[in-house]
Amino acid sequence: MKVTIVGAGNVGATCADAIAYRRIASEIVLLDIREGFAEGKALDIMQTQTTLGFNTKMVGSTNDYSKTAASDVVVITSGIPRKPGMTREELIGINASIVKTVAENLLVHSPNAIVVVVSNPMDTMTYLTHKATGLPKNRIIGMGGTLDSSRFKTYLSLALDKPANDIQGMVVGGHGDTTMIPLTRLASYNGVPVSQFLSEEELAKVAADTMVGGATLTGLLGTSAWYAPGASVAFLVDAILNDQKKMIPCSVFLEGEYGQNDICIGVPCIIGKNGVEKIVDINLNEDEKSKFAKSADAVRAMNADLKSVLS
Repeated sequence: MKVTIVGAGNVGATCADAIAYRRIASEIVLLDIREGFAEGKALDIMQTQTTLGFNTKMVGSTNDYSKTAASDVVVITSGIPRKPGMTREELIGINASIVKTVAENLLVHSPNAIVVVVSNPMDTMTYLTHKATGLPKNRIIGMGGTLDSSRFKTYLSLALDKPANDIQGMVVGGHGDTTMIPLTRLASYNGVPVSQFLSEEELAKVAADTMVGGATLTGLLGTSAWYAPGASVAFLVDAILNDQKKMIPCSVFLEGEYGQNDICIGVPCIIGKNGVEKIVDINLNEDEKSKFAKSADAVRAMNADLKSVLS
């Protein structure tokens, strides 16, 4: 199985490293516009093969899309990362034209690929990819909810002082500091609702910390995070290539689900070899429905800025 990752920056390279090390794909192509950059990252990863014990083929390429031919999954991380004080929304004008061009070039050489969008603002870039390519909705997946849910479970584990892998929880809604919705009501520790262990105030703090999880790291690091985003992409790619049928919150195109139309936003999905195999309709309560509707309004407002790119 072949995976192409466009953008050899921190997130793209970390994603490639995780996919290679976990033997998720037999071949990975890392592509970047900067001369020699992807080749260098690919060679660096290759030089860990004998010490880490994997045999994944690594190919680096400077803007040569022909090397991406016949990819099963293509991952788009292209665009500039956030800087301190910058919102994901501010990236629209800069990243939209980049993502559109990348998606079109990839599909020339891999017309049957499933597309995973990572570039920010992620929901809007996923929507752009859907509109620009005309691909079936199951083949375009925005990664954001996967990462947000990982952060949510991490903050729950810290509050509970319990292993993160024993905790279940998900985040729906837009992949933004004010639009994501950590579903504290449904979170559990080994099947027991976390509300039996944490007070309402503690759960509210977990939700708040989750929502600014990316911004917190940007402030600490001076740029966007990369370990958790890269690992989240690898987790999603693994579910696709190995047909795992995992339920993963992803940004996908809605046609009436959750009361929304003509929008890409985070909802729980069954992910397998066909990409999005099912959108799972969970029973949100009235407060969660209200938050989801407001989140969709905010994402839709950002999408309005795409008119010039899509015209």
